[in-house]
Amino acid sequence: MKLLIVNNLSSGYGDGAIYDFMRSFSQDGDEIVVRSSNGTTDVSTFLDDADDFDLVVVSGGDGTISSVAHQLMHTGIPVLPFPAGTGNLLTLNLLSPNEPHALAKMAREGETLDFDFGEITFPDGSTTGFSVMAGAGYDATIMGAAMPTKKLLGPMAYFSAAFANPMPQFSKLRLVIDGKTIETEGIGVLIINFAKLQFDIPVVHENLPRDGAFDIVVMNTKDALGLIPVLFATILDRGGDFPHRTDAVEIYQGHEVYLEADPPLQVQYDGEVSPHYTPFMARLWPQSVSFVVSEEGVDLYGDTTPSLFSQYPEENA
Repeated sequence: MKLLIVNNLSSGYGDGAIYDFMRSFSQDGDEIVVRSSNGTTDVSTFLDDADDFDLVVVSGGDGTISSVAHQLMHTGIPVLPFPAGTGNLLTLNLLSPNEPHALAKMAREGETLDFDFGEITFPDGSTTGFSVMAGAGYDATIMGAAMPTKKLLGPMAYFSAAFANPMPQFSKLRLVIDGKTIETEGIGVLIINFAKLQFDIPVVHENLPRDGAFDIVVMNTKDALGLIPVLFATILDRGGDFPHRTDAVEIYQGHEVYLEADPPLQVQYDGEVSPHYTPFMARLWPQSVSFVVSEEGVDLYGDTTPSLFSQYPEENA
């Protein structure tokens, strides 16, 4: 096999697990090409010849993986997310192992599924992709505040940042979801493809990243304390109780979302805090990215609800 490894040197704890993966994977006749960046070189420049390889392995956090997956949308080139970040929400949602030798075995077996993928377009015409979720407002505040302590605290850095920011910006919000306008207000908006956060906490009841639709969550409280009942409800989801999310959030679905906020809210995507603020447009591309998955991932997502691809034929011709 021919593997291209995109290696973000600055992700996570820098434990070098990707090199254990390489040793475990290698067999007679294999070719492994490693292209590394410490953040200075744009990883998208590593992918010009990606179609010459059987598999692209991306070692980094969710933001790095999404950057590569965005470049490889609609190509059918398989991507193996290698969890080298601090949160690693994509591999958590995919039920992929964290151990390098198990990931090497998974890469060799080569089971793949096509997943939905999100793309954000800003007013200046620039775009970025996201696999798990994007948003504006409170979540971006948490991501930014967690940055200094991520290597020390890991996933707990996000909870520490949340408690340290109890009074986030409250804005008037205007959403246009598949042509329908919604006027509301709140501290933030989440646009969700994969639904689970750290510690296996689901933001919405169902995790359907192959159904052709986003879940859009509006946090319409005036402060972070109003989200505590929602947090308890999401924890109870894991027991199968699926309680109501309370009036602290509004939940919608759609495949195209335009968001304005007054005052503007900062944007994040897959844990990366953007220099951009609202407004922006988020669009879902149904089953446009191929991820290598475990047997558990195939069992969970293989018989999922059919994609809404057929509802948007003109966009996918």
